[in-house]
Amino acid sequence: MLFFASAAASPLYPVYQAQFRFSVATLTAVFAVYVLVLLVTLLSFGSVSDFLGRLPVIITALVFSAAGCGLFLAAHSVGALYAARSLQGIATGLASGPIGAALIDLQPPGSQRAPVVTSAFSTLGLALGALITSALVQYAPAPTHLIWWVLLAVFAVGIVAVPAIAEPGIRRPGVLASLRPAVAVPRQARGTFAGAVPCLVATWALGGLYLSLGPSLAETATGSPNRLWGGLVIFLLCGTGAAAAYLLRTISSRAAMLAGCLLLLAGVAVTFGAIATTTSAAFLAGTTVAGAGFGLAFQGAFRMTTALAAPAQRAGLVTAVFAVGYLAFSVPALIAGVATTKFGLHATALVYSASLAALVAVAAAILVFRPRGQPAQSASASHAVIPPGPCTGPPSPHVMDPAERPR
Repeated sequence: MLFFASAAASPLYPVYQAQFRFSVATLTAVFAVYVLVLLVTLLSFGSVSDFLGRLPVIITALVFSAAGCGLFLAAHSVGALYAARSLQGIATGLASGPIGAALIDLQPPGSQRAPVVTSAFSTLGLALGALITSALVQYAPAPTHLIWWVLLAVFAVGIVAVPAIAEPGIRRPGVLASLRPAVAVPRQARGTFAGAVPCLVATWALGGLYLSLGPSLAETATGSPNRLWGGLVIFLLCGTGAAAAYLLRTISSRAAMLAGCLLLLAGVAVTFGAIATTTSAAFLAGTTVAGAGFGLAFQGAFRMTTALAAPAQRAGLVTAVFAVGYLAFSVPALIAGVATTKFGLHATALVYSASLAALVAVAAAILVFRPRGQPAQSASASHAVIPPGPCTGPPSPHVMDPAERPR
């Protein structure tokens, strides 16, 4: 439901834009503030539940989520949207780690069920949040209020229900030291990490484009004002990305990244043509193929990079990967919003698509011509886990390294 709420705002952006009369640049800034606040929260508080316990942090996140819904309900200006999205960013950044960690605490010994559940439900939340909200916006009354009342009720129930769960974690001293972000790329992983950066930027930038300007792009490409199209394209992108990453999770990281880059190139090319010719069927097809591509490409890049780190180095490397990812998730979308105010959405989307294609081509070339790196140690469990990505939510170090988490 946290991820559902974070995606629920996307179909509403054009509605708020019409009501409050702000520019596309402001629209993407409202989206970006959520991502940047989430990143800062995740870097600073991602491990705090190891020291304070899982449930207090989860409850705090639910309170922030409920407050964000309340701000959306009371919003009469763009300033309230910034504040509401900031609260959502804090909530998602706070809750991602402890929820993933709690599921690992509760899963049977030797099971890999928890990471799969974490990825699947975060993806499902994003996909359904966009799709259901767009349907409510189009067909239900009070488009800017109904979804937030429903979510407010859900979070209120969660605030009451979570304390009834037995605390799955432990409490220990050292919480202040845990607030210091640890971002580090080990020497043996630097070449692979640098080579993966174009792929990371392209995949996350694609997700940022769809979750910020996707509904506006859908309206342009389909020529229809029906808000359901906006939710559908986000649903297709997130759904196919997660499905591809899950179904092909056992292939090698190199093969996954290369296949993802090729699919991403094909999908972006089709989407480029669809935007240029305003062809709705091609736009939906291109989105679907591109979604499968970025799901695989990110999975491959993530696994290939983190396999080169020793267990004690992995948390800092994971943080570095997601720092790049979340910056790519927000900054290019913000630049696109500014460009749209000057050049129009159509021209901006074409340049954006071409830029993504160029990045993916560079990533594929680096992958093909660069020598293979040697993993720091075997990590067979990683093949059973879908790493979080643009449409699978923020990372949890606990999900990545369950064996390292203190008991």
